[in-house]
Formats: sequence, structure tokens, C-alpha cells
Amino acid sequence: MERPLAGARVLDLTRVLAGPVATRFLAMLGAEVLRIDPPDWDEPGVVPDVLLGKRTARSDLRDSTNRERFLELLASADVLVHGYRPGALDHLGLGPEVRLAARPGLIEVALDAYGWTGPWAGRRGFDSLVQMSTGIADAGMRGLGRDKPTPLPVQALDHATGYLMAFAALRALRERRVTGRRARAELSLARTAALLTGRGTSDVMEEIRPEDDADSAPEIEHTSWGRARRLKPPLAMGGVELRADRPARALGSDSFQW
Repeated sequence: MERPLAGARVLDLTRVLAGPVATRFLAMLGAEVLRIDPPDWDEPGVVPDVLLGKRTARSDLRDSTNRERFLELLASADVLVHGYRPGALDHLGLGPEVRLAARPGLIEVALDAYGWTGPWAGRRGFDSLVQMSTGIADAGMRGLGRDKPTPLPVQALDHATGYLMAFAALRALRERRVTGRRARAELSLARTAALLTGRGTSDVMEEIRPEDDADSAPEIEHTSWGRARRLKPPLAMGGVELRADRPARALGSDSFQW
């Protein structure tokens, strides 16, 4: 009960920020998470935050040998989490038929910016841009009396979508265990924005209390960048120990294997 995802394997093909938040949470529930990045990719502003608990390798999946190795890893994975636009994996020779042939019963959790149908489905996007597109930044401008669009002060769509992705993976794992059926979940930042804006607005402004020692985890984390203390997880689950088996590390610190 303390580590409900112990023994589960998650392949992580995500970038800043929603996908890595999802796989970080799965790692803290005990899953073995292997993140794969291109040889030259980096995101220094957030890597120390979102690499907690994961192994991290680099590989160029445009190379046929690396693709074959990826399919070998996929064959023993339980969940694939990816944040590519519709059709992007197909262009790498890793379309849905190839993935399911490598791992029948594979659970997939997929993320994009503007959804999976409709004229904007293929567009690139990120949190602040989606806030602009969905009226959140306009509401911020009007609510604060400013003369330009004002997104939220945090990447709220990213973080919220990340936890929704993790929930989708957990629900799919339970479904497969109980019924034997596989599942695929498709999430988008725009859909999360619709959930948020659909709740309406409020004139009540609650003060955020000052940070204190109770907000931080008690242990020292020995990261690739030195000793650090981390904020506690933003949620708790009864009877479950949310902890990471590995400290955060620089991208590409591990070999391309489980």
C-alpha cells in the first residue's frame, strides 16, 4: 500500500512541463520511470524540479538502431507517456500499430496543447500561450485593470494537466488489472483551460500565507547540482508514502535501459 506502483514501468517522452509533472508523481508512487530525451535537448530552468525520482537517458530516435532499442524497452513497459503533437511519433516510424505490436496491452497517456480534433489540433503551444488563446489572460487583464493580457502568475494549466495525466495513468492501470482491457488517455492544455474557465470567476482574493519550515521536506536531497531541500508534495494520499527513490539529476545521466 505504501508504494502502490512498485514494479510498474513508465517510459517518459515528455518535455516541460505538464508531462514531467505527471511522471514525477508516478515515480513518487513507486513506478520505475525512464525519461528519454534527444541528444541536444535541455531545459535547465525546470530539470531540478521535474527529474525527481526518474532515470534519464538520451537517444536519437530518428536512428533505426535506437528505434529498435526503444521498442525493446517498450516491450516491457506498462505505461507510455508522451507529449508530441498528433502524428509526430508516426513520422519517427513509431505509429500506434508499431507500439502495440511491441507491447500488447500498453497504456498510453498523450498530451498536446490544443486537443486531438478540430482545426487547431496540430498546433504547437505551451501554457502561457494557451492562457492567451482561451481567455484566461484576458480575464487577468480585466480583473487587474491592466492594459495588456495577463496570464496567471504560475503555469497552472501545466501543473493541473500533469496531475490529470497521472490520474489517467492510475485509472488505466487499475482497469487493466481488473478487466484486462487497455486504455489510452488524451489530454490537452486547452481542455484543462476549459475546465478552469467553466467554473467562473470569483471576487474573493485569499492571501497566500508566508512559506515556513513545515512546507519543506525534512531530508537533504543530493542532486546533480548540489545539496538541496525540496518542497513537500502538494497533495497527500492516505496510507501512501509519496517519496522518490532517486534524487533529481541532469538529463542523460543514465544508460538507455531499464
